[in-house]
Amino acid sequence: MHPAPLVRRPVDLLLVLFFAFSVLYGLLFSLPEGLGMAVSADSPWPPLRWLYGWAAAQEAAHLDPPIQLIASCLFDGLFQAPMGMAIVYGLVRPGRWLLPVSWVYAGAAVTNMFFYFFETFRGPHPPDNLAVYLPLNLPWLAVPVVVALRARVLAPPREA
Repeated sequence: MHPAPLVRRPVDLLLVLFFAFSVLYGLLFSLPEGLGMAVSADSPWPPLRWLYGWAAAQEAAHLDPPIQLIASCLFDGLFQAPMGMAIVYGLVRPGRWLLPVSWVYAGAAVTNMFFYFFETFRGPHPPDNLAVYLPLNLPWLAVPVVVALRARVLAPPREA
């Protein structure tokens, strides 16, 4: 039994859009920052110039990143971006393989966000405006869980 086309599965379509954005963010923002490019108004990499405005207003840790943030950025670019590409493919063309991949991804992503939020809220520069900060960061905690649950529905049953 094959699932309906993606355009007729609105939850999966939203997940694909989220992961497409997440992969681009991981490769264009997180990976360069994790590799040591500065988030600054005069950064040679335009995405990190754009991130500077957010960092100055909401998340100052990006201006002088602690080691945990650097690790999280590298994790985002080197692990989550490739896994996100696999999950997008798995949502478009579901198969049984999506189930373990989504579970590994979800466990790793939720763990990463635990450490990310711990540093954010317990570190020296907690966000001032939670009404702005949380809606833009909580999806990276919630969506991995949603995709792991969704994969259970999409994965074809084992043949007896």
